[in-house]
Amino acid sequence: MKIICIGRNYAAHAAELGNDIPDEPVIFMKPKSALLQAHTPFYYPEFTNELHYECELVLRVCKNGKYIQERHAANYYNGIAIGIDFTARDLQDEAKAKGLPWEKSKAFDNSAAVGKFIDLTPEFNRKSINFSFKKNGEVVQSANSKEMIFSFDKLIASISNYFSLNIGDLIFTGTPAGVGECVVGDMLEGFIEDQSMLTLEVK
Repeated sequence: MKIICIGRNYAAHAAELGNDIPDEPVIFMKPKSALLQAHTPFYYPEFTNELHYECELVLRVCKNGKYIQERHAANYYNGIAIGIDFTARDLQDEAKAKGLPWEKSKAFDNSAAVGKFIDLTPEFNRKSINFSFKKNGEVVQSANSKEMIFSFDKLIASISNYFSLNIGDLIFTGTPAGVGECVVGDMLEGFIEDQSMLTLEVK
């Protein structure tokens, strides 16, 4: 199992971080050890002083594939969840300023929290999914999947040009505007439509 992540997939988020809007998906990876296991506490990492939350829709890959055509892409994922791409923003900014890779800021242990999955049945509208994220009960991120620069199917097609997709892989599809800092004691909660899908306390 691998975790594939997409950066800058919402124009407003790219703007809030001062990044250009990409012409093709920005792809990076997290290792299996980044996945926060169910019922495992999330502890604030000791190596950062600026931990940010990034709420995202996460796809569950259900079929092995390579060089997948966009028109067939919907056959390769069958579940959707809310995820948090935790980011050590201070480490990322430092690495970017030096032109260095920034895995330390994105791919550290337990940096990928994923809630429960919704099965994507034929009647589920994959092209228009409302989701939101609360910190301490206040909505800090809210978006619809139709606002993505690259749709789910475009992402599948693009990713599979470079990396084989395997059953059980997870795809973090990008975060909307509203990312921000979290500290010890914060309660984080992610929603798909009005259904709570993920709750987490920063310890």
